[in-house]
Amino acid sequence: MPAEIDYEVPTWNQIYDMLLCQAQKIQNQPCKPDIIVAIARGGLVPARILTDLLEIPELGFIQIEFYTDINQTSKEPTLKQTLTAQITHKKVLLVDDIADSGRSLKLAKTLLQQLGAEEIKTATLYRKPQSTVTPDFYEKQTTNWVVFPWDTKETLRKIKQKQQGKRSLNQEVSKLVKAGLPKKLAEKLLKDIP
Repeated sequence: MPAEIDYEVPTWNQIYDMLLCQAQKIQNQPCKPDIIVAIARGGLVPARILTDLLEIPELGFIQIEFYTDINQTSKEPTLKQTLTAQITHKKVLLVDDIADSGRSLKLAKTLLQQLGAEEIKTATLYRKPQSTVTPDFYEKQTTNWVVFPWDTKETLRKIKQKQQGKRSLNQEVSKLVKAGLPKKLAEKLLKDIP
């Protein structure tokens, strides 16, 4: 694990506050979405919360795989699951957790256009400066590796697999704890990881 990786660990409350703020921005727009489409896996939780906050009961998802490890991607994003909802002639809010390179959002948006969406707006919690796509709605910009509550164990597993010895692992976990991951949670999750 390269030492230069810095982490950001938002809490559930911080995420909910970001989504409340985002929902208000979306509601202030002239056109209300007919459906929310999540990019799975990262966009599933934010999309579900936005369906509640925006009172839009229709939710679909599309699964795109791009990350292979922390701060590493494959050459191109890959469609793993086609869209699970009908979007022809509908206004779509496309949701993911972060716009890192922007390539997953770009692929998803292109696919939704091909499937006949009338209008597509994009929303993420975070945006990275290098993203080629600027979401229509995002709440925070960061250069850090963001560890969301829904991928904490996965992140710890990848860190543990890469470390060369216990000292190196402890140093990386300490960085996560300093960034906001509760120490007891980290210890509990690490016990379950071989």
